[in-house]
Amino acid sequence: MKTYRGDRTIDGIAVTVDGKPLPQRTDIAKLSSDGFEWSYEGQAPAQLALALLADHLGDDRRAYALHDKFMREVVANFANEWEMTSDDIAAALPRVAA
Repeated sequence: MKTYRGDRTIDGIAVTVDGKPLPQRTDIAKLSSDGFEWSYEGQAPAQLALALLADHLGDDRRAYALHDKFMREVVANFANEWEMTSDDIAAALPRVAA
């Protein structure tokens, strides 16, 4: 099971998967030129949603298809510091795939 973490530090935003930086996946779609963000609806949270889903699903097309709703339902509701496991993402998918 993977663990995803996000934190706002004095050095900026840090998002990791199992302790390593989460790739932004701008190769799928460049939704934000500002990198990742969360706790609101917008382009940077959408980039984070896309990256989380692409890593979790291993399916770029499906990740792109679901990223907007996942951003609105999940990423926009993250606190300043957050942690999410692959099981948490799997549990959220029925809500966003409907």
